[in-house]
Amino acid sequence: MNQKWQLVALAGALAFGPAAIAAPVLSPDATPDYTQEANWLCRPGRADACAADIATTSIAANGKATLAALPTAAKPATDCFYVYPTVSMQPTPNSDLTIDTAETNVARVQFAAFRSVCRTFAPMYRQVTIKALRDALSGQPNNADRVMAYRDIVAAWNDYLARENGGRGVILIGHSQGSGLLKALIHNEIEGKPAAARVIAAYIPGNNVLVPVGKDVGGDLKSMPLCHANTQTGCVVSYVSFRDGMAPPADSRFGRTTVPGMEVACTNPARLAGGRAPLAAMLPTAIDIVDNAAPTLNWAKGVAVTTPFVALPGLLTAECATVDGAHVLTIRTEAEPNGLRTDHIGGDVMNHGKVVAAWGLHLIDVNEALGDLVKLARDQSAAWTAAHR
Repeated sequence: MNQKWQLVALAGALAFGPAAIAAPVLSPDATPDYTQEANWLCRPGRADACAADIATTSIAANGKATLAALPTAAKPATDCFYVYPTVSMQPTPNSDLTIDTAETNVARVQFAAFRSVCRTFAPMYRQVTIKALRDALSGQPNNADRVMAYRDIVAAWNDYLARENGGRGVILIGHSQGSGLLKALIHNEIEGKPAAARVIAAYIPGNNVLVPVGKDVGGDLKSMPLCHANTQTGCVVSYVSFRDGMAPPADSRFGRTTVPGMEVACTNPARLAGGRAPLAAMLPTAIDIVDNAAPTLNWAKGVAVTTPFVALPGLLTAECATVDGAHVLTIRTEAEPNGLRTDHIGGDVMNHGKVVAAWGLHLIDVNEALGDLVKLARDQSAAWTAAHR
């Protein structure tokens, strides 16, 4: 498979996971039955993808390594509802509801850490597959059904509200295709409806969310504003990330829009009020989240990292900026000239050994700021709970 099209989102040949759990085949017009456990990738209290090990090795600039862990919340007061990105390697335009290794591993990498804050819910859905996106990007005909994928998420959301929510606050979390589906869900099913009172926040990176230039609300979302404080609730965190100093090319699918008066939203999860700030990255180590032909990283000289995640305090900083007309989260590597740890983080899409600049750091949109997003979820959950006592 040509790697350029293999890297549509966090996807690819992942290294480990349980055997696939077979799901029933549904007609395109059928609605999945989300009362069935098998149609959920993650649910509270199960030994599933969201119960995986989330231990982290933190490596200082001097090479010293320490172990850190995010404890699972004993009795979380709030929930998190996750829609995963394009990962299905199935050879059809839309996936079925089978839990394959790809879905299991991306939930481990992007979402399992949130169990330290909230109960974790993640539905399976008949997403547009990597094959369909590869065909579309190469100009080949395909009959992928994006509406079917969206209908599945609506059905899962309604099932969650009916059977599980019980008046609890909930954070919506996605990436790439998942963020796009959540953006549509907010617009069509949440804004202006009773469910809006339940939404603590939405974290939807890796997908363009349009807002009027210089504004916090309007455009794709009519009433949910962008977040500017850790205690603000009912708001949205959205960004697409590129290395600092690398302008997104004119053909970039991220950070640019041709809609008059609009720009792509950018909120810095490390500092919602604006400005550059250090990122609390949690980068995956135990698996490759894509088959990207990138070299295996040596995180620090003489340090063997055996945990699923690595943190590199102080190495990365981020700031929202307009770069050659694109509005993006710029990621800077603050290299230590005499440091013993790596200054390389990966995250670039590679094609035949070369960086595909149009994708930026799409592959690590979530993990470059995962520690910040988990902390933000904790702060916003506390603020929402206090306001609803």
